[in-house]
Amino acid sequence: MGLSWQQGPLSAGAIGHFLTPEPLPERLLFAERLRRRMRVKFNGTWIADSDNVILLHEPGRYPVAYVPREDVDEQSLIPSSKVTHHKDLGDTAWYAVHAGERTTERAAWEFTALPGYAADLQGRIAFAWRAMDAFYEEDERILGHAADPCHRIDIRNTSRTLEVRLGDTLIARSEHPLVLFESGFAPRWYVPRAHIDQTQLHPVDGQTFCHYKGLCNYYDIGDARHAARSYTDAYQEADRISDLVSFEADKVEVCLDGTRLHLEPGQNVVPHGVDRGLDVDEVKAH
Repeated sequence: MGLSWQQGPLSAGAIGHFLTPEPLPERLLFAERLRRRMRVKFNGTWIADSDNVILLHEPGRYPVAYVPREDVDEQSLIPSSKVTHHKDLGDTAWYAVHAGERTTERAAWEFTALPGYAADLQGRIAFAWRAMDAFYEEDERILGHAADPCHRIDIRNTSRTLEVRLGDTLIARSEHPLVLFESGFAPRWYVPRAHIDQTQLHPVDGQTFCHYKGLCNYYDIGDARHAARSYTDAYQEADRISDLVSFEADKVEVCLDGTRLHLEPGQNVVPHGVDRGLDVDEVKAH
């Protein structure tokens, strides 16, 4: 999502291209100053606190925050003998993270042989997201992964007609759907429940989490598994789609103004694990 994930401009599946006389390298990495205070908590202890964080965007990955070593509690880092090699950034030294009675192996890393063009990352530590208790920007916990400043969501009213069918059965018809434009994704169409035959929606167990929209519920329609989704209580920033339903164009027939929609290449999302100790109530509270 955003700059380097999904179909963003630095991802392998980018839908656009740079207008340059010479071809760009196959992989482009982008580093930027976050310009927000970030804190990291482990075992109930603040182990990092910095307003000088560098965010690294790599193709196919969520952004990763790198904190100056001087802003990290040195007592929390235990050097490991493990060294790996990053194809672009060289040798990577790994650390266990320790606080109180708890130690987690390979929970932080540092690049130790950076090429000159990557000097921005010199002397900086990154923490494995799921190994920490929590990451904060200012006083608010950031869930799922580091926020991508290049990622945005725009929701628009439309008077286009959306119809959803499974075989000969009309599932939904709306002349006033909402369309959600999200960085790196094709437009997604949301339908008010009043415009849906809700007897056709069968809730399934399990939810997924979106850093930008909240918890997502899924529905089967007939034999079509996970054919519809709904953020029944979306985050405030995406509140306009709360409890509306979106349908999967590769599972059921979705037509916009009479033209059938199809799943676009690169639109399948790679699942991302949630934070350590993250539960449904906390996500809803957020």
